[in-house]
Amino acid sequence: MPASPIREAGKPKQRAPRASAKDGRLDAYAFTDATVVTPRKIRGSASLLVEGGRVTGFGLGARREVRVGAEAFVYPALINVHDHLRGNYLPRVGPPEGRFYENWSPWDSDLKASPVYAERAGLSVGQMYLLGGYKNLFSGVGTVNDHFPHELNDPYLPSLPVRAMREYCLAHECSSFDLKWGDGIEIEHARAVERDWPFITHLEEGFDPESMDGVGILDRARALDERDLLVHCIGFSEDDIKKVKRAGASVAWCPASNYFMFNLTCKVRKLLRAGVNVALGTDSTHTGSVNLLAEMKFARRVYREMYGEELPAKTLFEMVTVNAARALRLEDRAGKLEPGAWADAAVFKARSEDPYENLAAARCEDLELLTIEGVPVYGDEAKYAQAFEGIAGPEIAGYGRVTVAGRTMFVRGDPQGLYRGIRAAVGFPKRLDYLPFEM
Repeated sequence: MPASPIREAGKPKQRAPRASAKDGRLDAYAFTDATVVTPRKIRGSASLLVEGGRVTGFGLGARREVRVGAEAFVYPALINVHDHLRGNYLPRVGPPEGRFYENWSPWDSDLKASPVYAERAGLSVGQMYLLGGYKNLFSGVGTVNDHFPHELNDPYLPSLPVRAMREYCLAHECSSFDLKWGDGIEIEHARAVERDWPFITHLEEGFDPESMDGVGILDRARALDERDLLVHCIGFSEDDIKKVKRAGASVAWCPASNYFMFNLTCKVRKLLRAGVNVALGTDSTHTGSVNLLAEMKFARRVYREMYGEELPAKTLFEMVTVNAARALRLEDRAGKLEPGAWADAAVFKARSEDPYENLAAARCEDLELLTIEGVPVYGDEAKYAQAFEGIAGPEIAGYGRVTVAGRTMFVRGDPQGLYRGIRAAVGFPKRLDYLPFEM
């Protein structure tokens, strides 16, 4: 049972908004008897009002109530700042045993020559995108960034069961041997400035001289500023860290992928101590963790091994919520449960008294409910189906049902049908560890 968290002084009761459905969106409801976890404070026994897809406030009731209870915590839905959604297939593909890469380029060749890539070729691009979407959904992720050019992912992102970012500019990497995504660093960055979007690129993903000049390349192109989300950054020098801090850029830390490919990761403690905004990403499962919950555990373990100290659970929580929102220029909308923000919520079982430690240790089977802009996309049928009657559940068009750790869960879409289609395409009962439901 969780310890009694900080209690908020009750506000005067206001007239309860009426709950109704319009185009699949719930107009108003309230999470009640809820412990709501944010970076700024923990609100105990709270009532959190959701209206029009946004958080309206605390201490307000609604005719439709969603009781959470003391056995769970309500978090902002998690944010995965770096994924390649069409690349989430298993097993991983990496260097020969006992060897590691100098930069990302040989890995790309190894991937495309591998049996798993040939097996994956039997699936449609649409199937691959849905797999990536469900990898994120089942780990409590409400928003994910798919690091591919718009012309490649635009047809698929709207059909995903989670929110995939569409407001971004990008490069693949800052080197002569990158994949030439986008219209070039200068043009893409100028577009990001004009639109107030993030500019996202892999950077210094390797140790050859050109890879390790990534910050210099951006600086000379006048493209190093607060809009930048720089992925991997394993080649950073201390001078690079200072330049990135002065520019106000963010770093996407993907430790599992880094260790698998290079046997090390970025200088994360120096980045944090310098005040650089660091967010956590999974990369694809071809090199990274199976999902963001696993990545969080790996990040804590590797930090302990690198520095002989713990990465605070609250810092880890911030990396997948407010830090990630800032990196994607969504800080007014995502990564928090505060008035005006999207009502993106992830409810996890309370197995620890400390809400931050609880999330750091959470598993897929601990996820009870996930909402995106107030709409439930996944939930424990026994606990939440009645509260969301007429809005979400297996009886509603566009929803299915799965069983996870013995619990019947409603879910947006048909992940079981997707899984059956994958197995039919490859000709055997393929196992994908990020799909936790029973078949």
